[in-house]
Formats: sequence, C-alpha cells, structure tokens
Amino acid sequence: MSTKGLRERLKDGESLVVAEGYIFEFERRGYLKSGSFVPEVVLDHPELVKSLHEEYVHAGSDVVLAFTYYAHRQKLKLVNRESDLKAMNMKALQIAREVADNTGTLMAGNICNSTIYKKGDEQAIQDTRDMFKEQIEWAVEGHADFIVAETFGEFGEAMLALECIKQHGKGLPSVITLSVPMTTVMIDGIPVDEACRRLEEAGADVVGLNCGRGPETIIEPLTLIQKACKGPVAALPVPYRTNQDQVTFFSLTVPGTEKMAFPLDLSSCYCTREEIRTFAEQSKALGVQYVGLCCGNAPHFLREVAAVYGKSAPALKYSPQMEKHFIFGDEKKNDPYFTKQYKTVITKK
Repeated sequence: MSTKGLRERLKDGESLVVAEGYIFEFERRGYLKSGSFVPEVVLDHPELVKSLHEEYVHAGSDVVLAFTYYAHRQKLKLVNRESDLKAMNMKALQIAREVADNTGTLMAGNICNSTIYKKGDEQAIQDTRDMFKEQIEWAVEGHADFIVAETFGEFGEAMLALECIKQHGKGLPSVITLSVPMTTVMIDGIPVDEACRRLEEAGADVVGLNCGRGPETIIEPLTLIQKACKGPVAALPVPYRTNQDQVTFFSLTVPGTEKMAFPLDLSSCYCTREEIRTFAEQSKALGVQYVGLCCGNAPHFLREVAAVYGKSAPALKYSPQMEKHFIFGDEKKNDPYFTKQYKTVITKK
C-alpha cells in the first residue's frame, strides 16, 4: 500500500498513534527475560512478534516499530548471542516491514539507550557511536520509513544518536525521545525542555518523552517541551500510576507496601482505561502529534488513545457496551432480578 511519510503527515497537521512496549509484553508472556530484556523472541518465535505488531495495528497504531530495542551489541553480550546481532536486527526489520506493507502503516527502525554511554568517557562514547551506526545502517537496509531513538536519560546520548542518524541514516526522518528522571532535569544536568529544543534545532523531526513517567507525571515536562519547541512533540508514557511522590515507574512501590514494584510487580500499579483516555485527551489538547504508550502498553490501552485521536482502528468495533451487561447494564432494559438483587449481593456486604 502507498502511504504518506512521517514528515508529510506531520506537516499536514496529522497525528500518529504509536505502539511501543514490546519488551514488557513479551516478558509478561514468557518469551523474554526480565533483567537483560533482550528481544530474543525475534529469532526464537518470529511469528509471535508479527502477531503482536498486527494486534497493535488493530488497536490503532499508525506505526509498526521494529523490535530492535535492546537488540544492540552490548545487550546481546549479556545473553551470549552477540553472533546473532545482525540476524536479530534484520529479522525484526523484515517482520515489521511486512506488517507495515500489509496494513498501510509506517515502519520505524529503533535504537535506544546503550547502557554504556558515560559523559566525558571517550571510549564509552565511541563504543556507543559504533553501536548506533550499525543499527541505523541495518534500519536503512531494512527499508525503514524513519528511525526512532528513544529512552535516553542523558541529553548527550540523545544528541549522539541524532548525529548518527543524520550521518548514517540516508536522510531518514528521526524521532528522538527522552526518559526524564525524578526532576525535569536530565541526568547530565540539561533541563528537559532545553534538551528537546536543542535536539529540534539540530534536526530532529520529532522530539519528546517516552518511558519512565506515567500519565499523571508526564504532563508537566511535556508542557515545558511544548512551549520550548516549534515542531512536533512526542508523548509515550508508561501506563502505570506514577504520582508526585513516586514520579517514575522505577520509584513505584506495590500498593500498601514498601516493596519496589519495578519491574516484576508493576502490574499492581496499572492505570485504568479511563486514566489512559484522560492522558490522551490532555496530550491532544496540548497539540501532541506523536502519541502512544511505552512499557506496559497493551492493545486495550492503545485503543483508548486511538479513540481520542479519532483513528479508525478496527478494535473500536469491539469497544465496551456495558449497558448490555445482564447485571451492570441498563436497569430499564434488563431484568431487575439481576440488575438489583444480584448486584446487591455481589457488591455489598
């Protein structure tokens, strides 16, 4: 199918709903190890990767993001699969390209935080540059429509990623997103709004935030970025109930305890669908054009974002119709034996 490119869509004032969160979803399903978080499933069960891409498009994603997050050299060393590096990247890109072509969506290559970048460490910076270079070149070879560089805690690493995309990306558009910490200042001391402004001025097509913060705590830095930048802004929070005391999902505790929720018990901190819809409404009101969800994302959450942004997602056909529930539905149309007597017994002591 022929489809408009990222730049054309944004220039025309269109929005893009984008599904991320593949790492957590495959860990939850039992196909990826928590801790190392390497996307081994790409080679071990490629049919499942294709299926999840299709589920997210069904839920409203305008973009198929190749599952190359943490498919970089440093991460593959952790699981003794460095020899699979190129094969894993090219397979992920091939799967994503196939789904995008079949659904008329865009396909994005993906690079991310290196886990080795250190400010002022020339060897670490060079090693990071080398990792970015090879993944970007593979994304070009795999016919990506644009490249996402994401989840950077340091402005310097984000800028390095952008520089590498410009140098090795053959002109492909770039989306650069930061993961802002507990304050609105990046780990290397640059305020997040200044960081995004400088990335935009350096040539990024879209700048903004992903991961780290949930819907409640992402709005403040997002507002700062929107004021500082002239072009399209991205917002892809995690769907967890971060708050003013526990600003990032790294700081969340299991409700009622002091136990750290990240990463294995984050399910105890999930947002409701209504909270996801509220986030989408706030983002739309701010003028965010590139919107989605990151770690913890699931199709039913993404469908809420797609609905707010006016997407014709196939999954909207199956939106809830609770008025037809025999107990909790319309009391005027359903048997009071269930809507009153049953409801009382199962909801009240």
